[in-house]
Amino acid sequence: MADKSLSTIIFGRLTLDSFPIHEPILLVTFIGVVVIGLGIVAAVTRYQLWGWLWREWFTSVDHKKIGIMYIILGIIMLLRGFADALMMRAQQAVAFGANEGYLPPHHYDQIFSAHGTIMIFFVAIPLVVGLVNFVMPLQIGARDVAFPFLNNLSFWLTVAGALLVMMSLFVGEFSRAGWLNYVPVANLQNSPDTGPDYYLWALQIAGVGTTLSAINMVATIIKMRAPGMTMMQMPVFCWTAFCSNILAIAIFPVLTGAFALLMLDRYVGTNFFTNDMGGNPMMYWNLVWIWGHPEVYVLVLPAFGIFSEVTSTFTGKRLFGYSSMVYATVVITILSYLVWLHHFFTMGSGASVNSFFGIATMVISIPTGAKIFNWLFTMYRGRIRFELPMMWVVAFMLTFVVGGMTGVMLAIPPADFVLHNSLFLVAHFHNVIIGGVVFGLFAGMVYWFPKAFGFRLDPWWGKVGFWGWVIGYWVAWTPIYIVGLMGTTRRVNHFDDPSLQPWFVVAAIGAIIILIGILGFVMSIVMGIVRREQLRDTTGDPWHGRTLEWSTTSPPPPYNFAFTPIVHDLDAWYDMKQRGIRQPDRGFQPIHMPRNTGAGVILSALAGVLGFAMIWYIWWLAALAFAGLLAVAIGHTFNYNRDYFIPADEVAATESGRRLAAEA
Repeated sequence: MADKSLSTIIFGRLTLDSFPIHEPILLVTFIGVVVIGLGIVAAVTRYQLWGWLWREWFTSVDHKKIGIMYIILGIIMLLRGFADALMMRAQQAVAFGANEGYLPPHHYDQIFSAHGTIMIFFVAIPLVVGLVNFVMPLQIGARDVAFPFLNNLSFWLTVAGALLVMMSLFVGEFSRAGWLNYVPVANLQNSPDTGPDYYLWALQIAGVGTTLSAINMVATIIKMRAPGMTMMQMPVFCWTAFCSNILAIAIFPVLTGAFALLMLDRYVGTNFFTNDMGGNPMMYWNLVWIWGHPEVYVLVLPAFGIFSEVTSTFTGKRLFGYSSMVYATVVITILSYLVWLHHFFTMGSGASVNSFFGIATMVISIPTGAKIFNWLFTMYRGRIRFELPMMWVVAFMLTFVVGGMTGVMLAIPPADFVLHNSLFLVAHFHNVIIGGVVFGLFAGMVYWFPKAFGFRLDPWWGKVGFWGWVIGYWVAWTPIYIVGLMGTTRRVNHFDDPSLQPWFVVAAIGAIIILIGILGFVMSIVMGIVRREQLRDTTGDPWHGRTLEWSTTSPPPPYNFAFTPIVHDLDAWYDMKQRGIRQPDRGFQPIHMPRNTGAGVILSALAGVLGFAMIWYIWWLAALAFAGLLAVAIGHTFNYNRDYFIPADEVAATESGRRLAAEA
């Protein structure tokens, strides 16, 4: 008994049974991850890259490197999240009648919860934040973001949250309460295991990172624009990033508060979201969806900005209706607060409440539709170059419009009563997220890749990725729309009606085609690296762009601009090219820059340890990690060696090398 109490003090509720030795799927996955991980560690050690990674990347406060690391994180987590999707599709394709499939319900529920959580919080958000981080400061003519250290900390907090989610695959289990960890399923009496705790701590830590990043981006746009760049002369991508991050600042604290109250319910025994002592589970749903629906626009608004930049560049025209595009973005930002209740029309709020939120949901489609017409009018009579980024724009228009129409259908409360708990709603959600956000992110990554690395992605493999995603989406989700209209319910791992099986088999084939698309994109990166000399860009402007990021070298120097650009027109770089501007070749000054620091990595590692200790009730480790957090945070405030100057002769040499490369 004494031994048991001692082990409880040391390890909390962590025991040998917490490791999935008896689960063959998890065991094989764990072995595979360990082998790959050890291989990467061995390779990095073999080529003595640890010091270089620490100095140049992990501790970097350069917004461009942090943006690239966000995107790498998003791509890695995409592979994990899509593996969950394939497992779900395979299960639903075979689990009919007497065949129970290969996933027990307990495991299936964890997979569909992890899939949604990973895809939104650790794929879509990092990819969006990564592109904004990389592009926006360049587009406004800034040398970095407003708070460079905060940028580094935000990224590593997101990594810490992602690692906790990944850890739940092999130590303990993940939440079975859906991608938003719904109560009452996530309440302590219904889920006494570690699942909801993994979810809560991972998202609390990553959510703090996202909130800090949003504050940073908004401050950068307000305070660090180049001289002459008024708000109404900013590129549309900067406007959409601005509105997206204002939304994030407003909504993420609500989610943090909701999770904190649920933590109190689970750890302390309060009753905020129970049916006892005056608690109300429905309040959790309200708080989560006050975050959840604006979050859709946090993700899709920057994608709209990407489509605007790509359309303008590849049609060789100024964006049609710039002002209306800005106003539509602002209107969407405001209206996104007024639609959250359409996620539970079925809860019995009454006709007047449902009518208000139904009308608000329909109204928000108007500025979105206006954007579609702006892009179409920009393309009208333009010299369209159907390069890969522009192909993504056209695919988006054809796909996203269908998602918008089904969204308007679901905004009608009586129709929603019929469709809400069906797979039709799941198909609609994936329609707008894949057709809007994912297609936009791929367009942005292809478009700005040569700016980040100095060479383009391999175009053939890029098109394999494009067609895999586009064809795969329609094959995978059209059957789900159909079975949803037939009344098939969502969140189900086994079906009794065998007549539904062909639809799910087709959907599984569609998922495999999407896998080809993902692998095609990865191969476009690999082959781009292999063929980088043939795909090299020495001009800094491979697409004949119109905004300031294309005025720098590819990749840009650490300081971005040797001289702060002065803006006279909306498409600043196009205007400069029309005026025949020449880059200065003399008069360089030392440039003040922020210095790298390891404090963000250390703070985030301690936050991850704190989360793991709290999940497993290892109280002594949690106390140590919390004390360490305070000590490192306070210690960092006494670090006065935070900046340095790049000498003028080094700037001159960099700029001279750039001119020679461009002339060659």
